[in-house]
Parts: sequence; structure tokens; C-alpha cells
Amino acid sequence: MKTFLLLLSLSLLSAPAVRPESLEGLWQGYDGEWTHVTQQLMALAEATPEEKFSWRPAAGVRSTSEVYMHIAVSNFYLLSVTGPKMPAELDDDDVEKKIISKPEVIAWLKRSLDAVKIAHAAAKPNDLKRKVKIFDRDATVDGIYLRIIVHANEHMGQLVAYARMTGVVPPWSK
Repeated sequence: MKTFLLLLSLSLLSAPAVRPESLEGLWQGYDGEWTHVTQQLMALAEATPEEKFSWRPAAGVRSTSEVYMHIAVSNFYLLSVTGPKMPAELDDDDVEKKIISKPEVIAWLKRSLDAVKIAHAAAKPNDLKRKVKIFDRDATVDGIYLRIIVHANEHMGQLVAYARMTGVVPPWSK
């Protein structure tokens, strides 16, 4: 038991401290959480070498670039349910497989993240309560924004796993 407690104490002493910048936005409502996931997605995309953008964990599974493009396309699609039009350039079922270069992927990702931020900031409380239809289901604009942030975080976890498998350390955990 003494050995266990000694090892536990040593591991806690050697654990990295939580960096304040890695907590930016947390516990600050939707806008803060959106800022947080946006910063992490962009930092991880920038930290990933271009040659890793084509990496995929197995055949038939999205590559790194395809996951980032999936987030971007999904952001624009879900926003389109609330009103703003989907960019015409993304109106292609295979766009995730066609836009693959790191600069293009990052540009689309940033554009989609900014579009969500701007649209959400412009939404008034009554706008958020407005009813919309998605996949033959009733929803609210607020529900769509919640889905957007949950979806971004879901794929953030996937991209962290991809990064770790390819030797990329997420910038906020260095």
C-alpha cells in the first residue's frame, strides 16, 4: 500500500499543470464553448502536417481531411436549416473527398466556424425559439445550434485520436 501511495504521489507531482489558455471559453455558455472548440479545431488542424491530412485509420473510414471537411459541410448544412444559404461550392455529395489540401480544408473549416459564430451572435432570443424542420422532425433554431456544437466536439475527439495515432500532439496538451 505504501508503494502504491508513493507512486500515486509521484505521478501527481509529474502531471502537467492545466494551462489557463486551454480553459478559455469553458463554462461560459454557448459562445464560450463555441470559442473553445473553434480554437481547438483550428489549432489541431494547423499543427497537423499536410501529409497526415490523407491518413485514415482503416479503409472506408474518413481521412483526417475528410473529417475536417465533414465538420465544415455539416456546419453550413445545419446553418442552412436556420436560414443562411449553403455555399454553392459545397453542394456536391463528394466534396469531402475532393477538397483535401491542408490550406483549402483549413480555409473551409475556418469559414464554417466563423459562419456559425456570426449567425449565432446575430440571433435574437425569439429567433432561437423559432421552429424548423430537419430530417422530417421538428426542432428549434436553438436546438440546431446545440447540435452544431455537439457535432463539432464529437469530431474534435475523433481528430484528437487521429492526431495521437499519427504522432501529432494536440497543441493545448504540450
